Amino acid sequence: MAYKHDYDKALTRLRIILKKLNEGEALSVTELAEEFGCSTKTVQRDFNEKLTSYPIYQENKKWKMQDGFKIEKINEIEDVLVLDIMEKMVENVGIKFHGRAKKLLSKIRNEEYNPIYTKLDLEDISDKFDILKELESAIKTHNVITCNYTTDNSFNITIKPLKIVNYEGFWYLAALDNETDELKKYYLKNISTIKISDDTFEVEKSLNDLLDNSISVWFQKDVEPFDVKLYIASPIAKYFKRKPISKTQTIESLHEDGSMEIVIKITHEMEILPLVKYWLPFIKVLEPKSIDDTIKNELENYLKEYY
Repeated sequence: MAYKHDYDKALTRLRIILKKLNEGEALSVTELAEEFGCSTKTVQRDFNEKLTSYPIYQENKKWKMQDGFKIEKINEIEDVLVLDIMEKMVENVGIKFHGRAKKLLSKIRNEEYNPIYTKLDLEDISDKFDILKELESAIKTHNVITCNYTTDNSFNITIKPLKIVNYEGFWYLAALDNETDELKKYYLKNISTIKISDDTFEVEKSLNDLLDNSISVWFQKDVEPFDVKLYIASPIAKYFKRKPISKTQTIESLHEDGSMEIVIKITHEMEILPLVKYWLPFIKVLEPKSIDDTIKNELENYLKEYY
């Protein structure tokens, strides 16, 4: 999955490359990779995939701008790249969203070709477009809603909608139960027939902070966040530097071999267990011991069962 930090780095790289080309420089892939601190393959992909719509060519292993061409407003390049990235992000949400986004973006820019490619594993929710519009309206005005929710059975719920959230590609509505104020997460595709009431509610800042810092759908409202300390081995450390697990991630120590120790805050062990399992054997839970024990027990049971 692509992340915001990945887009920021790519955007900066592409903007600098185009600026250099526009100023008449002949660019070496090797030298650029050294300057940006990335691989030559990454820079070569920039030229071969992302910058193909610009009048550039390669000669004697160096990239140049074609004679007679000049990008007059170099400061606008970044805006164009941002629009390209936005279009590609929406494309992964569904055909209906992409179609509308493309129409809106075409009013801003004057070209059809998009040199940006993304692979975001997002669930297609095009069929919930009308539901999303109603939810967005209720969330902005803090209105209580009643809707139908279908799991094994179909029933009505009355809730205070907080945010539409995406975890691991799946869409949910985070909301408070209207009677108990219990925080719940509803699978978006199971929601239908929304009625917005005249009743309104207040949202505590701490609740917004909780949502912003959450890692997965398992986060809890009435649990004091606690620290989890992780050892990250050198082969994967760079990924945790590029894209922190959450906003609460801090690097506690860096080691000469490239490994490091980080600390994050969670409210439920399931916020971190799937991630640790994903990165095994290059990651270890140092604290709390209870989570490390859970992982050990699950691995032991797995090996007994299948090996």
